[in-house]
Amino acid sequence: MDFGKILVVIGIVLIIVGLSWSFIGKLPGDITFKKGNTTVYFPIVTSIVISIILSLIFFVIGRFR
Repeated sequence: MDFGKILVVIGIVLIIVGLSWSFIGKLPGDITFKKGNTTVYFPIVTSIVISIILSLIFFVIGRFR
């Protein structure tokens, strides 16, 4: 695979991740603290979901190699 094709694939993956982030950005179970003008956001459940999805993707890719 040449360098140009790799860049196109990486670009497509980043576009898909960016579009899907609005859907899985704030799931129930994510922790948000608000006090005054300060907001702290811990995306615990979102991180777990992304980890599971990436693990499945890499598992499938590994099976076809």
